[in-house]
Amino acid sequence: MNFNSVLRFCALASVTVALVMGVYLVKESKATSYLSKDSTACINCHVMESYYVSWQHSSHAQRATCVECHLPTENYVDKYASKTRDGWNHSVAFTLDTYGKRMLITEDGARRVQENCIRCHSSFSKTLIKNVDRYHAFDGESLGKRKCWDCHRYVPHGKVRSIDAAPVRLGAKWVLN
Repeated sequence: MNFNSVLRFCALASVTVALVMGVYLVKESKATSYLSKDSTACINCHVMESYYVSWQHSSHAQRATCVECHLPTENYVDKYASKTRDGWNHSVAFTLDTYGKRMLITEDGARRVQENCIRCHSSFSKTLIKNVDRYHAFDGESLGKRKCWDCHRYVPHGKVRSIDAAPVRLGAKWVLN
């Protein structure tokens, strides 16, 4: 066997090992589940279980998935760009254990949730804007800088304020793959 044959064999073996490891990583991380809008994908990471359980017991569980509240819904490019960015940030935080006991939404995430609240509750939002001086202390014609959850803080996650607020998997309804 000459040197070139050995080199080709090593290259082929390296590519094969990398492919097998890649397939294994995709399978074990349930990576394809993140392409769906199924809310159970959010609990692939155990730190999201209390948020999932609290959502599951809310009125929003009957009407909206996690994706429909937390990601852009009008534009697929924005949706998957946000999903990729959030996924990267989550995986880094979870892997390096830098997320702490309380999950905090980013400024961009808060903007997306606020836009989705207004989109889904547009009839209520229009009424609020018309009656802004009567019911809310907002400035001008807009809802101001306040977020919907400044007042409606228990929607849809109840009193969950940390990753261990609900006992692990208490009442969670999902199918393990």
